[in-house]
Amino acid sequence: MSSHDSRIDAYIAKSAGFAQPILQRLRKAVHAACPSVEETIKWGMPHFMYDGRILCGMAAFKQHCTFGFWDGAAVVSRPADEQAMGSFGRIEALTDLPSDAMLRTYIKKAVALRDSGQTPRKKSPKKPPLKVPSYFKKALRTNDRALATFENLSPSHQREYVEWVEEAMREATRERRLAQTLNWLAEGKSRNWKYENC
Repeated sequence: MSSHDSRIDAYIAKSAGFAQPILQRLRKAVHAACPSVEETIKWGMPHFMYDGRILCGMAAFKQHCTFGFWDGAAVVSRPADEQAMGSFGRIEALTDLPSDAMLRTYIKKAVALRDSGQTPRKKSPKKPPLKVPSYFKKALRTNDRALATFENLSPSHQREYVEWVEEAMREATRERRLAQTLNWLAEGKSRNWKYENC
């Protein structure tokens, strides 16, 4: 018997009206094709676990939904430029989804890949140690609270701030981002704090 999570019921209920039937159909399809799947919430979105690992997940936004397999490229062939929108692209209506039979085929394929022990996902290359630019360090030293927060962040969260400031094309943009960084750090916030409780 499959496991249903009441948090996913709540997620679907608070989603936009167009999204509710899409999410319900996807959820039903996953459970029908993989009865032992378990539901959970990860990164604020519904996910389906199989054998202790993520099998697939779905999300609803203001005007579209997405659905994706963890090993998406091995399950559904899609052009590289369309993979950011999940396995089926931007889903705005039930008609944007594959047929129930095709959904079942994809889900069973994802389960079979997991059962076979194949791991088509490549590990990301290890990033080099973070190099904090001198201007960034100097700015941090002007604000004790910001400096303390930055030093207590994980390396990945530190990198998010540094890369956000560094990728600015114009000097004015970089200065504005650096000032925002100091404000957020002084408040004890990570770079993507707005999305932590989605």
